[in-house]
Amino acid sequence: MDDFKEKLISLLHYPDISWSTVFQILKRDPALSNLYRLKNQSSQQTSLFPPSTSNIPPQKSSSPTFNPDIIRDQIRQYDTNEIAVITILDKEYPPLLKEIYQPPWALFAKGDLSLLEKDPKLAVVGSRQATQYGKNAIRLIFPELISNGVLIVSGLARGIDALAHESAIKNGGKTIAVIAGGFYHIYPKENMNLALEMMKNQLVLSEFPPDTKPLRWHFPSRNRIISGLSKGTLIIEAKRKSGSLITANYAVNEGRDVFSLPGSIFNPYSIGANELIQQGAKLVTEAEDILVEIR
Repeated sequence: MDDFKEKLISLLHYPDISWSTVFQILKRDPALSNLYRLKNQSSQQTSLFPPSTSNIPPQKSSSPTFNPDIIRDQIRQYDTNEIAVITILDKEYPPLLKEIYQPPWALFAKGDLSLLEKDPKLAVVGSRQATQYGKNAIRLIFPELISNGVLIVSGLARGIDALAHESAIKNGGKTIAVIAGGFYHIYPKENMNLALEMMKNQLVLSEFPPDTKPLRWHFPSRNRIISGLSKGTLIIEAKRKSGSLITANYAVNEGRDVFSLPGSIFNPYSIGANELIQQGAKLVTEAEDILVEIR
């Protein structure tokens, strides 16, 4: 690892660092020559993504006190733990992700890095309280998507996210999880076995250092990465106000395709999905509705 890359990764371990603070530091000191002379800074932004872009208030940082020697030791242990760090300057960094607003400065990655180069990618998100209808839709749509080489990107949350990862694996496909927090604090715990399996045979990503505990604002922050990696986003069941709709909005803002599974007007978990269709998302009843757009 070259000196600049190590310094940039070290900067991301800084307590309460924000995306814009990293940007300002790089503007003032492009080579990060003075990084280890920085003093702990107080910042109104406590995440790598500005809290003002979400309705979820920032919380106290879980990051440890910044100590350059400790951080350097942690970074050098990542290889031992088979954790790769891909910065925005590395050739392995996904080109589509560079196009989004405030792309992550680095991706902490564990698993099959070749999946970052695989296309097309489809983000699939939905309710944490998946109904039988949503489960059946995944069973209907996924086999054809997978047989046509579509890689599934989701967030390893309970409900639709976990089902999307599991269905991709079951059908012999490939899948990427983008998590909130770091690798050493998988959330929710019920998906730990799925996460460990994906770290071996698929790919798990985070923009946060491995020892970062997941906080509320990490979830809307990671949604921009889920949509940013993908050519399109499929919503399978979503309430009127949900994280899935945040993901869909990111996709719209980046000019990506948005697909939505229609649902019953009596099902509260379909209200958000139906409203997306009213707003212009493509209604999906079969895999071909998606394949014709992203292939």
